[in-house]
Amino acid sequence: MNFRQFAINNVLRSKRTYIAHFLSSAFSVMIFFTYGLLSFHPQLKDGLVSSSDTMSLLGTMGMTVSQYIVFVFSFFFLLYSVGAFIKVRKKEFGILLILGMSRKQLNRMLFIENILIGVAAIVAGIGTGVLFSKLILLISAKLLAVENGLPFYVPLKALIITAAAYAVLFLLIALCSSFMLRKGTLLALVKAEESPKPQPKASPWLAVLAVLLIGAGYGMVMAFAILQIFNFILLFGGVVLVIVGTYFLFTQFSVYFMRYLQKKERFFFRRTNLLTVSELLYRIKDNAVMFFLVSVISASAFTGIGTTLAIGDPGLSAMENPYAYAYSMYDQNADTRNRHLDIIREELDKGGFNYKEAEVTPIFSDNGVMLIKLSEYNSLIQSQGYPAETLGDLEGILTPGTVSEKNSYRIDGPLNDQFEVLNGKKSETVKVLKAETFIAVPGAYGEILVVSDRLYEDVFQAQQDQEYGFVAYHTFYVQDWKNTGDVSRAIRDRLSEKEDYSYLRTLYLDWKSAQQQNGILLMVSGLVGIVFFTFAASFVYFRLYADLARDEQQYRMIAKVGLSKKELGTIITKQLVIMFFLPMLIALIHSGVAFVALQQLVDFSIVGHSLKIFIFFLSIQIIYFFITRWRYLDRLNKIIQ
Repeated sequence: MNFRQFAINNVLRSKRTYIAHFLSSAFSVMIFFTYGLLSFHPQLKDGLVSSSDTMSLLGTMGMTVSQYIVFVFSFFFLLYSVGAFIKVRKKEFGILLILGMSRKQLNRMLFIENILIGVAAIVAGIGTGVLFSKLILLISAKLLAVENGLPFYVPLKALIITAAAYAVLFLLIALCSSFMLRKGTLLALVKAEESPKPQPKASPWLAVLAVLLIGAGYGMVMAFAILQIFNFILLFGGVVLVIVGTYFLFTQFSVYFMRYLQKKERFFFRRTNLLTVSELLYRIKDNAVMFFLVSVISASAFTGIGTTLAIGDPGLSAMENPYAYAYSMYDQNADTRNRHLDIIREELDKGGFNYKEAEVTPIFSDNGVMLIKLSEYNSLIQSQGYPAETLGDLEGILTPGTVSEKNSYRIDGPLNDQFEVLNGKKSETVKVLKAETFIAVPGAYGEILVVSDRLYEDVFQAQQDQEYGFVAYHTFYVQDWKNTGDVSRAIRDRLSEKEDYSYLRTLYLDWKSAQQQNGILLMVSGLVGIVFFTFAASFVYFRLYADLARDEQQYRMIAKVGLSKKELGTIITKQLVIMFFLPMLIALIHSGVAFVALQQLVDFSIVGHSLKIFIFFLSIQIIYFFITRWRYLDRLNKIIQ
């Protein structure tokens, strides 16, 4: 057996330890390859097919930036994992040096091992990416709203760039591993077993501070959403407080809580709780920073992916504009206007859609208040299914034109309970009866006041005498607007050469544009978030195996005084549940608060999106937990036979 075979056998013998490192590395290679696959796709390389050049630029930039993020984060993750494995194998390295291996040979062995794992990860990652490339293109076409899909192609350029980038990355990691090992004398390597640890301590004041900081952070985030205090400093400050509070939660509160359980004698001395709690106290203290990082990374992944799913919901587009088509004409050419409206009606009839028409002509009183006639307002809201309103001559209703105004009315009600309406030289006071919480006139800014037909006609006649211009908005409400794609494109094509001063807003095309924006965000945040989550779960695995030698020695001694395999399984299972699911539980709570806050800003339910994210990641974590538990218990059971 030559030296190279010796290094290869070292990797094969330690496959249990290296499996998480290898799989996580291969997964990051596959995600990097996926971004390259999309960036160099013939249908996407000249810019993402989009309704705007800006979105095209953002789409291609998003893929490129995501590659950089995955690459940089992969470097630090691999560096951490290699450092963890070197720590576990220090005694082995010390023995090899005693047996005559030189430092140069030891560094060479480590270099070969890391290159071997790197090559295997590159081949496995790219191979998996190529194998599932057709599926990736189908999903990407759906997410990016690319019409007619993305045809399959052989991604040679993406393959070469991925292989070259990760070859350089693993080469750097292999070189860094040699520098890591240079620290420490031969005696330190041989005696690398952990010395007895002092009893973990925690400050009760910092433990209380952790809860207060998280509570204050939640309060600031909810104030941003519920009270509509749209201040970036408030939102950013809330996030910072939650992050700092989470750090103290793991480093102080968790240790303080475990010490509290130790003082509860009836609980502490019951069955295997003494061993479980005592061991967890040290594990939580040793892994507090790792738990903190895993929680923050996981919460970011959950929130980012869940938010982008909500952005693509059709309810968001309908919340801003409830009408399938909203047409306006900025001149007085009635023939042109009627011809355009006939085109819309003709295409809707041809498509077999039922629709309800309405028209409104807002005007401004002399003091700048926008007025809408009650009869026209009723035609708008009745087309949406709302009941008609009634008003006295000097009564009015405020109706929002934007989502922010609607939310403001919902929380605070009308800011003014009466308005002065100037009718020529005459001033009349209109009493505001209520402020509606749905949009009837989309896209209008400022306060929109619905008034009686009599008052409207008086103001309108006074402005007619002054030769003011007016803009009429014609709306078409279609219940099944999500299926009006062909009709919308046909209308757009027929009106593409329409005269100036006319404008058509199409809900379906607006939704598709929002879907594409969401697709870009989901591709960027989703895949990167999944990579982050995979690395976070691997951190737990690495820490577990870093303590394996100490655990084997400890449980071997305890087994001599009567510890059974069943009791060992109970103790290990409880510890692993805490290690795997405590950080995830905190992440779920953090992201759950973020989703509750987000729900206050939108009219449609995001519960479904939230549950999808939670169930997806929880399922992955459960599978990962059972695999790790099985392999870890199998290793420990062998020492107490």
